[in-house]
Amino acid sequence: MHSALSPLVAATTRWLTRAYPSGGGALQRALAEGQARQAVTLAAALRYPTDLDAGLVAMTGAGGTDRLDWITGADAPADTGGEDRQGGLLRGEGHEGREEHPDAWRTWVDETVASWAACLLGDPELAAAAAAAVGGAGVPDAHRRLLAPGEHDRRAAALLRHPDLLAPVADLHRAELLDLVAPSPDRRG
Repeated sequence: MHSALSPLVAATTRWLTRAYPSGGGALQRALAEGQARQAVTLAAALRYPTDLDAGLVAMTGAGGTDRLDWITGADAPADTGGEDRQGGLLRGEGHEGREEHPDAWRTWVDETVASWAACLLGDPELAAAAAAAVGGAGVPDAHRRLLAPGEHDRRAAALLRHPDLLAPVADLHRAELLDLVAPSPDRRG
């Protein structure tokens, strides 16, 4: 994965773990975050497969959480005081002497990547197909918690892996992911 996607992966992981929190202590939160990060990283690799793709999203921004927050009712961002949400707060432009807005990370959340990650978290077979599509075989360490979660992982991410709870987010872009990872025979050209 291209390093330009790091802010997108971090922000989208953060959004998922806030929308579907772990119910336990620090260890369970860390286990849930690890699973979310692996799903988001895999989804980002599928969505932005080339350095050019990664560079373009790094330059233009990922889109933000507005629709995701509305759909889930999750963590509505604080009032920006009329300030432009893309106002360079995360990119360092005009950052001299300005405090970063506490919700600036939300501008780096990619709705499609969040949707695809939700699909992967809720469907182990689709997650395995996605890992294979990006060149993973078996259960590589990079996706171990996503593809072969242990009992502690499953308990820590009970909400994060619940297909019914994930459905509103997963359904947003599930068709595109299925076309990419597991195209149906009648859609192949």
